[in-house]
Amino acid sequence: MSQERPTDPQKTILLGRFLGAFGVRGQVKIESWTEPRDAIFRYQPWTLRDARGGERELTGVRGKASGKHLVATLPEVEDRDAVEALHGTEIHVPRSALPPPKPGEFYWVDLEGLRVVNADGTDFGTVSHLFSTGANDVLVARGDRERLIPFVEPEFVRSVDFEAGVVTVDWDPEF
Repeated sequence: MSQERPTDPQKTILLGRFLGAFGVRGQVKIESWTEPRDAIFRYQPWTLRDARGGERELTGVRGKASGKHLVATLPEVEDRDAVEALHGTEIHVPRSALPPPKPGEFYWVDLEGLRVVNADGTDFGTVSHLFSTGANDVLVARGDRERLIPFVEPEFVRSVDFEAGVVTVDWDPEF
């Protein structure tokens, strides 16, 4: 089983989003999905993607933890109205900006596009994406239909082989 996965320099990863203004001086509340959550400030430049798909690059963001969110100062943003216009904007970074995963670990984005098969060789399609339910993570395989497979190793996810481009699962094709 190979854990080596070449990174796609064009691939970006969603790390967080703007939640709204904090105060009146142009600071913004951020929801971060990094661990620890303030690590998001280490991965710059950011690509900001609004609800219409418009993108722009931003660098030089500074911030700190404040309660359950982060509070950040954005370059050249000095008033509440400018920050409110960013509400809901997603924060993406290039996959290459992240540190390499530890041995035996990987980023979810690295699984996207891999074939999903069960032990009998039934092809379930490819990994579309993963998401967290709180109880466990879920792998979404899209092929002849969409299948939601709990990402629980080794019970349901038996192996991830990046060299072969395959995730092997213990999953009934009829389910």
